[in-house]
Amino acid sequence: MTLIKKNPNTLDSWKKLQSNFKTLSQKKLNEYFAEDSDRAENMSIRWKSFYIDYSKNLLDQSTIDLLIQLAEESGLKQAISSYFDGEKINETEDRAVLHTALRQNSSSTVMFEGVDVVPEINKVNEKMFAFADQVISGQWKGFSGKPISHVVNIGIGGSDLGPAMVTEALEYYRNNLNVTFVSNVEGDHVEEVIKKLDPETTLFIVVSKSFTTQETLSNANTIRKWFLEHASEKAISQHFIAVSTNLEKVTAFGISEENVFPMNDWVGGRFSLWSTVGLSICLAVGSENFKNLLKGAGAMDAHFSATDFKENIPVILALITVWYNNFWGVETEAIIPYSQYLRNLPAYLQQGIMESNGKGVDRNGNPIDYQTGNIIWGASGTNAQHAFFQLMHQGTKLIPADFIGFAKPLHEGNDHHDKLMSNFFAQTQALMQGKNAEKVTEELKSAGKSKAEIEKLLPFKVFQGNRPSNTLFIDQLTPFNLGALIASYEHRIFVQGIIWNIFSYDQWGVELGKQLANNILSDFDGDDLQHHDPSTKALIYHYKRFRT
Repeated sequence: MTLIKKNPNTLDSWKKLQSNFKTLSQKKLNEYFAEDSDRAENMSIRWKSFYIDYSKNLLDQSTIDLLIQLAEESGLKQAISSYFDGEKINETEDRAVLHTALRQNSSSTVMFEGVDVVPEINKVNEKMFAFADQVISGQWKGFSGKPISHVVNIGIGGSDLGPAMVTEALEYYRNNLNVTFVSNVEGDHVEEVIKKLDPETTLFIVVSKSFTTQETLSNANTIRKWFLEHASEKAISQHFIAVSTNLEKVTAFGISEENVFPMNDWVGGRFSLWSTVGLSICLAVGSENFKNLLKGAGAMDAHFSATDFKENIPVILALITVWYNNFWGVETEAIIPYSQYLRNLPAYLQQGIMESNGKGVDRNGNPIDYQTGNIIWGASGTNAQHAFFQLMHQGTKLIPADFIGFAKPLHEGNDHHDKLMSNFFAQTQALMQGKNAEKVTEELKSAGKSKAEIEKLLPFKVFQGNRPSNTLFIDQLTPFNLGALIASYEHRIFVQGIIWNIFSYDQWGVELGKQLANNILSDFDGDDLQHHDPSTKALIYHYKRFRT
């Protein structure tokens, strides 16, 4: 079964949503709350230790009902079944999308091409957990007999962003190992990392499905060369690990076969942290915490696949994005985690969301005449309040935002968390309510300002409000809750892709730049540049002039 391929703007619900937008477009958030004293209760979802408040959005129950109808008309229910059943919904690459299989409990059955993949997943996980336990405990020794104290993950894209973000997010749960991530092909970057390493006590994890990724292999070869200045070829087997499917290239690099952790073709890079790509996470926080991360994601999978759309966290939040993107004409969405541990969550989700749904051709191969993927950005609160919140409060752009916060801190014994949470709640309230001229006038009078001063200052101190937000309020930042949070965003990507009639799991747009980069690289040592456009030709010429 393939995914239903319907142009969303031909659907009955889409047309009704256009009318709904015209009816509601001038209505204010404060009016919605004035009309419905139970709005916060009616527009919230409780699931395990999650409380999702979507009441501060520019919509009413009729909008939600029509958005759910849109999901149904788009074939979302059937698509979810295809997604979890291992059908090849990534049609352009002829692949299934089965990262969800990686976080099911060991007694589950997940069939792919007539084979239950769970036993093999369990086998690989057992190998990964055993290896992590060996390294963490000090049983795994380097070439000089010293235990490993530092781990370097060498990868890029999904082989870097997810593991790096999660390792940072779970810093509270970290063990004795230092973990560093090398991704950028920039030589200065890798040389700065090398300066801080001890070859006797460092373990390197080279993460590349094909073992041909230019950035990853360039960094790996540079590090290998440095390592061999201090140790013999034989020592590579004690210090280099590979996460890959290309055994031939891995062994040619010098990594022994028993030090290779396989990847599955049905796991896309940006959804791969749940697999052996997450080995660096497992090493950083230990196998039990990694298992809890998987359990949290698996619990969200169960919620998403089985819960009615009206109470389904990923579905409702995805539909709200569709509402703003396609009916309000909003192109951007901010993600604001009120936790410094999650400071890189927006960057991680940029790849997941923008690489997945940044498509201009529908599943029928036709150019799209409606908006698809939105622009994702953000930073941690309260830092963000002192940066771009001015734009969100008083700028000319409407910017829906996800606010993510935790009820309990990880470290007790200080009064910081109440201050953090007061800011967390206050910002969503301020974005919604704003501050009218009467309130500003009253404050300025109380401050002793004259009538002339008040008239001069008034326009600058008024806040229009009516700025929408979702609040994702969670008990505590635990591995389980982090896994569930990440999985909820993954499923939001899926829902939006189904409605927009696009293939979310290929990324052909990434390939063109890679191809051209290889062509240009060979031209740096050549003289014939006539096949390039004038601008690129001039840039290559000046680069060659400056580097000599």
